[in-house]
Amino acid sequence: ASDVYKRQVVEAVGPNVPSVELGDQVLFNPNDRYEVEVGGTDYIILRERDVHAVAAERLEEGGSTGLYL
Repeated sequence: ASDVYKRQVVEAVGPNVPSVELGDQVLFNPNDRYEVEVGGTDYIILRERDVHAVAAERLEEGGSTGLYL
């Protein structure tokens, strides 16, 4: 069976996460996440090691299509 990965925009980042910034899009396996509800809004919590790829304009400027982790 093949995994179907999901892509989401980063809304917040922990203090020791160097490879992801606010506004980046991350690719992840939906089985490797936690969901929380804060103030009626659902959020997905990911560990950095569960992010498979990062897409960001700042990476495209250097000629890269993304950062694969």
